[in-house]
Amino acid sequence: MEHHPLIKEFPDMADKIHDMKMNDAHFKRRMEEYEAKDKEVVHGETDGNFSDEHLETLKKERLALKDELYGMLKG
Repeated sequence: MEHHPLIKEFPDMADKIHDMKMNDAHFKRRMEEYEAKDKEVVHGETDGNFSDEHLETLKKERLALKDELYGMLKG
């Protein structure tokens, strides 16, 4: 049960992540949503108080946010 920060997911893009977080309000907002979703997933995995279905939904939502952020980084 560990966090999946973008910097860890895409270490080769660390500078671009920082730059976009500082200069692109939309990217920053979506990144904050990703980080909140990641914390929610870790909380659910650690405490075990979420149903398997709910946890899977959260993981899919986190993945969709990560894919969107990656697309923004590549674009």
